[in-house]
Amino acid sequence: MNQGTIKQILLLTDGCSNHGEDPVAMAALAREQGITVNVIGMIDDDAADQRGLQEIDQIALSGGGISQTVCAKQLSHTVQMVTRQAMTQTLQGVVNEQLKKILHKETELDELPPDTRGEVMEVVDELGETANLEVLILVDTSASMKSKLPTVKEALLDLSLSMNARMGSSRFSLWIFPGKRKDTEQLLDWTPRLDSLTSMFSKLSPGGLTPTGPAIREAISRFQTKRSRKGWLSGDDEYIEKSV
Repeated sequence: MNQGTIKQILLLTDGCSNHGEDPVAMAALAREQGITVNVIGMIDDDAADQRGLQEIDQIALSGGGISQTVCAKQLSHTVQMVTRQAMTQTLQGVVNEQLKKILHKETELDELPPDTRGEVMEVVDELGETANLEVLILVDTSASMKSKLPTVKEALLDLSLSMNARMGSSRFSLWIFPGKRKDTEQLLDWTPRLDSLTSMFSKLSPGGLTPTGPAIREAISRFQTKRSRKGWLSGDDEYIEKSV
């Protein structure tokens, strides 16, 4: 069985997008290309922008991912939890597609007999440990995020350690928005380790607009291949394309 690659965009933000394309539409585009969009909303303990919270949920829903809103002190645990939950959700979607293909009818994992469902979930859990993982991290660096960036740095370092404890390979790429001269800026190309974040985050100068839509669009283009759920387990070449 081909172990496949699970592709995720992990968006960390604390506010509403206010520049460029609709981020909900961009998340839908990512999902079409086999990339899950997960969103973690970072809020102050005493404040919550309802429009921002709604946008966070809509981006994740459109991107087939998970959304979670947390206070900064809870971020490290949440980043790991969301990444793992999204992996399981993606794998369950793959299994559902395979069930329909094998049984020649609309059958979902939840509809299987308890014993059979348990056996299938064991396979899902195993794949979660052995599948390859690519996570492109998008960090909002608008002015209101300045005090939260040290927490973001520590959370991402913890994520790197946690994901690299798996049997499957894990690769990360880190982008910020807005960038110095463009809507987005790459801080780190694809790598299995995020150790170098320590020096990078200390040099950031938060400020400017919040181009969440353009950031997601740029993230999509940075994944090397696109693979549909249909071909994920089989590894058939017909389901692999080069990204544009």
